[in-house]
Amino acid sequence: MFSLLSGLVFGLGLLISGMTDPAKVLGFLDLAGLWDPSLALVMVGAIAVGLVAFTVAKKRSLSWLGLPVHLPTARQIDRRLIAGGLTFGIGWGLAGICPGPAVVLVGSGDARGLIFVGAMLAGMGIFELLERRKT
Repeated sequence: MFSLLSGLVFGLGLLISGMTDPAKVLGFLDLAGLWDPSLALVMVGAIAVGLVAFTVAKKRSLSWLGLPVHLPTARQIDRRLIAGGLTFGIGWGLAGICPGPAVVLVGSGDARGLIFVGAMLAGMGIFELLERRKT
């Protein structure tokens, strides 16, 4: 129930802030044209909330729901991280959509969200196939 409520609040925040509109996101990425700084303000707000949440989580061994707290431990920057970041950034720049807003767009019946989520799932599937071939 908590996950559902969190997702609804997150989705509502994306809708209210306009971050589900690819044109708004592309306006933020257009540094040479009519740059729209509103996404930067949303990011600063998200970073602030995340900073508080991680600070609290680091001090706990159990979540408020009684489950173990598992925080990331990796600290190295490797080729896979750089390739993943570049892939994400290129996709975000081309489509103006990232995974969170894409799910909101799917929920609203927007075809752009459906196409994006389909492509994202296909990419995840291809990644899994390639990972299995390594082992």
